[in-house]
Amino acid sequence: MQLTAFLLGGELEKPKDREYGKTEIETIGKSILFKDVPKTSICFMSHTYQVGKMPAGFFATAKTETCKNGAFENIDRKLYGVQFHPEVTHTEYGSNILHNFLFDIAGCKGDWQMGDYATDTINKLKDKIGDGKVLCALSGGVDSSVAAVLLSKAVGKNLTCVFVDHGLLRKNEAYEVEGIFGASGNYDLNFIRVDAKKRFLNRLKGITEPEQKRKIIGEEFIRVFEEEAKRIGEVDFLVQGTIYPDVIESGLGKSDIIKSHHNVGGLPDVIAFKEIVEPLRLLFKDEVRRLGLALGIPEFLVNRQPFPGPGLGIRIIGDITEKKIKLTQDADFIFREELAKTGVDKELDQYFAALSNMKTVGVMGDERTYDYAILLRAVQTADFMTANAAPIPFDILERITNRIVNEVKGVNRVFYDCTSKPPGTVEFE
Repeated sequence: MQLTAFLLGGELEKPKDREYGKTEIETIGKSILFKDVPKTSICFMSHTYQVGKMPAGFFATAKTETCKNGAFENIDRKLYGVQFHPEVTHTEYGSNILHNFLFDIAGCKGDWQMGDYATDTINKLKDKIGDGKVLCALSGGVDSSVAAVLLSKAVGKNLTCVFVDHGLLRKNEAYEVEGIFGASGNYDLNFIRVDAKKRFLNRLKGITEPEQKRKIIGEEFIRVFEEEAKRIGEVDFLVQGTIYPDVIESGLGKSDIIKSHHNVGGLPDVIAFKEIVEPLRLLFKDEVRRLGLALGIPEFLVNRQPFPGPGLGIRIIGDITEKKIKLTQDADFIFREELAKTGVDKELDQYFAALSNMKTVGVMGDERTYDYAILLRAVQTADFMTANAAPIPFDILERITNRIVNEVKGVNRVFYDCTSKPPGTVEFE
């Protein structure tokens, strides 16, 4: 909206108060953009500047208490702009606004199907890769699993999937992944499991800064893949399960870097592959899940808990040690197990335990303790670009806390994170 105003002769201004977060917006007149939207509703604002002087031919269609031009349009030129974010769940009628724009203004038909995307992408991958050899970075998470199955349908036996056990996985996860994709699993993949725990932990020893951790993990992943590629023979393409939120948060393009994802901003400058292939790069998490179902991947795998590539490396605040990894794994296992018992896990989009870098005084029996604090995080979200902290019933949190402090030696306190995204992120680092 600001760019349109500026390029067409309008002016921007920096008001005294910026708008950030949930804001009440009021529509002005009867714009087709706001059809079926109440006169007042809640939207999500995040701006410092705003449109002050309108370009010729434009008029305001919405406003807030501090932003007189919350939306504008030029009907003759079919140009529409909004200052808020209609695409996030915090905007109550955002889907209505986008629907009105797409179908009533832009004339879209809405006949696109995820199955079409799958077929089209497989054909494009066949054309791009041809007889080339492909190595897929398979973590066992939703994104890399969908990418692997997509590539297997495109290139068949020319695909080798490498699963790197970097020692930063959830409890028992390495064995679970191998059980699904290995020789005894249901997928006809060339599956290789690499035990790289020692080399990752050696490189991360003493490192506390989150971005440095991510970049070290990203580089070490690539080096492992390069070594495996040499053992396999000549490999032309490296496949990664990068999705669109990874790209946005890594600051590629013009956006600020929020955090480098190991498979985007965390990549080293020089790699030994002809090209990196990212077939999911333009999809959000919910779209990746739909694509997985369209490819025939079982629902239990498609709806698996998201897990970041750097793993527990970014769920352990501060330096990483084997002891801290075990504390985090055990607490996380209890958290997930209790949520599954109650069925609350089905209402959540992501949930996990992290380890703070803080020790606190406690008392257990008649003894003083000075141990770590565990952080619990659970969110509800449609796209992982924004998220709300999940309102888990207190009796369930109490039971989880009791189990963690009693069963996980070295932990004497548990916190629940109530922060939404933004201002927080889903992960702590």
